[in-house]
Amino acid sequence: MMILDTTNMCSHLQKKLFDEDGEYHRLWLALQNDKELTAVVRSRQLHIYRNGKKVLVLAGKSAPKIFREDPICGMIADYA
Repeated sequence: MMILDTTNMCSHLQKKLFDEDGEYHRLWLALQNDKELTAVVRSRQLHIYRNGKKVLVLAGKSAPKIFREDPICGMIADYA
């Protein structure tokens, strides 16, 4: 199970990530079950990595930033 220090995480992002009906909750569940994925909180945002390479950055109020094509990116509702 992945443990994050949410002290500096944006409260909007916390709700989207950890609430069961949150927009990013399924990403949180995927992070728990995929050993290749890691995440760290930086600048109030969640930076997600696969095998050490940045894949995605989630913020509370702004749109997700996709850095690499990855299956986890397909879990974002607006991702085309």
